Amino acid sequence: MLFRFPTASQAREDEVTPRDLFLTRRSLMAGGAAAMALGSLPLWSGKALAAAFQAPTTIKPADPKFDPTTPMKSATTYNNFYEFGTGKGDPAENAGTLKTRPWEIAIGGEVTKPMTIGIEDLLKFPMEERIYRLRCVEGWSMVIPWVGFPLAELLKRVEPTGNAKYVAFQTLNDPKQMPGLRSWVLDWPYTEGLRLDEAMHPLALLAVGMYGEVLPNQSGAPIRLVVPWKYGFKSIKSIVKITLTKDQPATAWNKSQPREYGFYSNVNPEVDHPRWSQATERRVGEFSRRKTLPFNGYGEEVASLYAGMDLKANY
Repeated sequence: MLFRFPTASQAREDEVTPRDLFLTRRSLMAGGAAAMALGSLPLWSGKALAAAFQAPTTIKPADPKFDPTTPMKSATTYNNFYEFGTGKGDPAENAGTLKTRPWEIAIGGEVTKPMTIGIEDLLKFPMEERIYRLRCVEGWSMVIPWVGFPLAELLKRVEPTGNAKYVAFQTLNDPKQMPGLRSWVLDWPYTEGLRLDEAMHPLALLAVGMYGEVLPNQSGAPIRLVVPWKYGFKSIKSIVKITLTKDQPATAWNKSQPREYGFYSNVNPEVDHPRWSQATERRVGEFSRRKTLPFNGYGEEVASLYAGMDLKANY
């Protein structure tokens, strides 16, 4: 049976996301017209994005249970983006200094076709809306409708070589725009990494919007990574550099506290943080706690990536 879903702005909270469904696919390439329209705009406007999602989409959910979406105000005013301060409200308050145009991502390393690509060209990729769980390592969670495209589609363009085993990411590092960089909380710039097969997995998303709107500065504008089966700090924001490597890259939190933040950082209720349990989580907007699901509920899709690995040792 096929289920028809409204746009994210129209959906009731109890109608939105199947438990293990990794996307609600709204391809903008239907007829090619919507994607062409987006590509022709010098700047991506909220109206353009909203118009692109007018066509209904039918999907077959993997599970009849739904998670309520987190209200947009909560998702954009309660988050971590230490480049703008360590408080949960600091990013929303301070990120107005971030300039998202012009913006480029340099892609290189173990690739055949290195490139530097601007945000306008990235916005020409076929876009989809995907409603994902977000689980923070701190024990809180959200459900967010993102707009973006698979990371794999960008990586394919640079043609990884046979030596490419990992993908390293780097956030913008500009103290003039990011006042939090003046602190010593981390070794800047913020860096993250994935194994190549993780990065090529269909679930790994490069997001340029959320809630049918352009991605807000405090949420990682103009482009960020979303890896829904991993703790939120793996989903690096405001990306300016992607490097494919043969060696496992150093990552910001792993360098800072390797005992607390492993390279993989898959959501695992059986592996506690040294200072708190990961067995349960508090969904933002709820008072009670709920059980945390292995791989954040996406195990059916991603568990095979880690076959034979000791996930307690490789946390």
